[in-house]
Amino acid sequence: MNQKRQSEVHRVTKETDVTIRIGLDGTGKSNISSGIPFLDHMLHQLVSHCILDLEVDAQGDTHIDDHHTNEDVGIALGQAISQALGDRKGIYRFGHFVAPLDEALIEVVLDCSGRPHINYELKIPTQKIGTYDTELVKEFFVAVANNCGLTLHIRQLNGTNSHHIVEACFKAFAKALRMAIAFDPRRKDIIPSSKGVLEQAG
Repeated sequence: MNQKRQSEVHRVTKETDVTIRIGLDGTGKSNISSGIPFLDHMLHQLVSHCILDLEVDAQGDTHIDDHHTNEDVGIALGQAISQALGDRKGIYRFGHFVAPLDEALIEVVLDCSGRPHINYELKIPTQKIGTYDTELVKEFFVAVANNCGLTLHIRQLNGTNSHHIVEACFKAFAKALRMAIAFDPRRKDIIPSSKGVLEQAG
């Protein structure tokens, strides 16, 4: 990855070992291995629709369950996006997208504000998609929002199929994020805030 807006995060705990490399101005290249097949599938959606470059290498205690690895991938991804954004000069900052997938329709609105907050309103009808616990979708986005400094609103407008609902959510998030991190030609090197600063997540 040769883009300027890129970063690498290595997170190690007693439960997981996660390395993430990201390039925000990429071409959609990915090498993703989280140890959680459904999460890998969703991260490929993020890469494809945000058009970023992403490498994920994660090992964790998935023999117990997917919770720790799922959360720590979200934490590391949020940190990597925040680091790659730097002081956030010149970006649009806000993003909004409504993504359909068959009967499912999911709205995502976000602000690269530096102030973490999430409203999560998905109603996923099953407890599992394959072997993946659907309650982990919320945990993933909470981790991303808190560690990237995103104000994030996720709203389900329609949907009855669990896979469709979650995949539409990731696609909507990817498109909204792509919009928010894109450069605004009218701002150039200006931080998009009347305060003159967008505090980054700690």
